[in-house]
Amino acid sequence: MAAQSQYEQLARQLSAIGAVKRGLARVLPNDCPPGSIAVLNLLDLHGEMRMSRMAELLAVDMSVTSRHVAHVADRGWLDRSPDPSDRRSRILRLTPEGKLLLTELSERYVRALGHYMENWSDEEVDQLISLLGRLREDFGDCRSIPSRLTDEPVPAPSGPPTARTSLQGMSDTP
Repeated sequence: MAAQSQYEQLARQLSAIGAVKRGLARVLPNDCPPGSIAVLNLLDLHGEMRMSRMAELLAVDMSVTSRHVAHVADRGWLDRSPDPSDRRSRILRLTPEGKLLLTELSERYVRALGHYMENWSDEEVDQLISLLGRLREDFGDCRSIPSRLTDEPVPAPSGPPTARTSLQGMSDTP
């Protein structure tokens, strides 16, 4: 198991990923935020699905999912049709326009990643892919925090905050 100081360093690095996400978001059209891309990607990967499944795959509340889906549907990138087995539910399907947009966005992302990571070796990129996939898998659903993580009191830092004891500067915002 890694040392506490390694987890602290990892927490800082993961927080700094916000800058990477913002950099990638800059290549997106103004009317297509990252949440919309996630919806499109999941439909492309898994095929048609109910809204509840989309929320599960996004690992967010149904209200957040509804906002993302409405945004994408309003632009014609997905279709919401009644579920034949339950008329109260909707089946989400990627439209041809959504598929075309997804292809374009994927090309933009790949170009941006290629630009920023041009000095990385193939092995380094493969290692990052593998480790990020493993990290995401280990976090699982992410919609709830295991009680063993919240039951223990967090020790108060002694003295003024330092780089090791403060979470300042770790936010996802600039």
